[in-house]
Amino acid sequence: MPKYNYTALDARGNETKGTVEVANQNDAIGRVKDMNLFPVKIVEAEKEAKGAKKGAAPKGAAKGAKGGKKGGAMSINIKIPGFGSGVKPKVLTTFTRQLATLVDAGLPLLRGLRVLEKQEKSPALKSILAQLAVSIEGGSTFSEGLAQHPKVFNRLFVNMVKAGELGGVLEVVLKRLAEFSEKAQKIKGKVKAAMFYPVAVMIVAVGILLLLMVFVVPKFKEVFAGMNITMPWFTLFVLGVSEIIKDHILVAMGVVAVCVVIFMLFIKTKFGRLCWDHFQLKMPAIGPVISKVTISRFTRTLGTLVSSGVPILQALTIVKETAGNVVIANAVGKIHESVKEGETITAPLESSGVFPPMVCSMVDVGEQTGAMPEMLMRIADDYDEQVDNAVSAMTSLLEPIMIVFLAVVVGSIVIAMFLPLISMITNLSGDDSGKNG
Repeated sequence: MPKYNYTALDARGNETKGTVEVANQNDAIGRVKDMNLFPVKIVEAEKEAKGAKKGAAPKGAAKGAKGGKKGGAMSINIKIPGFGSGVKPKVLTTFTRQLATLVDAGLPLLRGLRVLEKQEKSPALKSILAQLAVSIEGGSTFSEGLAQHPKVFNRLFVNMVKAGELGGVLEVVLKRLAEFSEKAQKIKGKVKAAMFYPVAVMIVAVGILLLLMVFVVPKFKEVFAGMNITMPWFTLFVLGVSEIIKDHILVAMGVVAVCVVIFMLFIKTKFGRLCWDHFQLKMPAIGPVISKVTISRFTRTLGTLVSSGVPILQALTIVKETAGNVVIANAVGKIHESVKEGETITAPLESSGVFPPMVCSMVDVGEQTGAMPEMLMRIADDYDEQVDNAVSAMTSLLEPIMIVFLAVVVGSIVIAMFLPLISMITNLSGDDSGKNG
């Protein structure tokens, strides 16, 4: 009976190595999982020895059947995801949903990838699918192939696929990934739609302000120059601002650009990003929406990972990297350290001061009842609904604020220009009254 060398993680994330004597690799995976370990690499001892002599790492057998059956080494090296992949999230979500349907229908993974490659319209994703198929044909597992494209498939995607392969439920994991991505895009779309109106009003306000300052106000200045009147301070202030904008517009734009660059460089620093993310959570009107979106992302990501079979410590590490907010990421880091020491999730969750009491209570119930994934997903669904309500409330609040802001800006300029005229008319009326008297 052949021997298989394995590398696995225990409940605390510590690496364990050993050897089991079983009939095949699938039995080896089952034996390791029976020992309450999470296998990350399993390879036949004889093949590993031959590969070491040749100076090459052993590769696993291609995965070609439904349900994540495979035969190969599971590499634990996972690259950090990046951006600029050229594949839109919506395209990637569609691919994930289609692949899940094909695998669930019994089509071998390799054939499913070839089918999707032929019909894919995105050149970037089409090329990646071809590379994935070649990688699987060469003996790599699906997750190992995905890990070679970190700009497209992040750690969340790769680790969930890896868990699906090990558990033989690849089609289920792919469906969860598609649902996760769809919900994330839905929330992002709602927030963008809510911010469209305020941004549009701001652009119109700035345009009107520049038009008045560059073309209208200077005409009044020429009129006032021929009058022997004392102008109010507010009028002088508006005229001065108009002169700066008109005569030194390039300098003014340069100052604005420099301020923007300094701000961008500041938030790229560790301290600056922490301050900016903390400010975002505390902003009036917008802060509660950002907070709810962040908590929803945290609970949905963690619930999806844990329900897919990813170990809790590894799941928390992935959640920390995909939190999108440094304040939340730091809180998740403390939770990771607490769980690593054998404590519960609830205690550091409460002490972080970031998560509401309702979230902490529901997580506590989930830990005690052993239904943590279900409870996390329930929290995420609840917060998705709260995000909808918060976005609606924010939109309703911002609309009148922006209208009033635009009215105040334009009205202030108009008043500043008419104050000298009103003063002149008042003086003329006074002079006429004195003559009549």
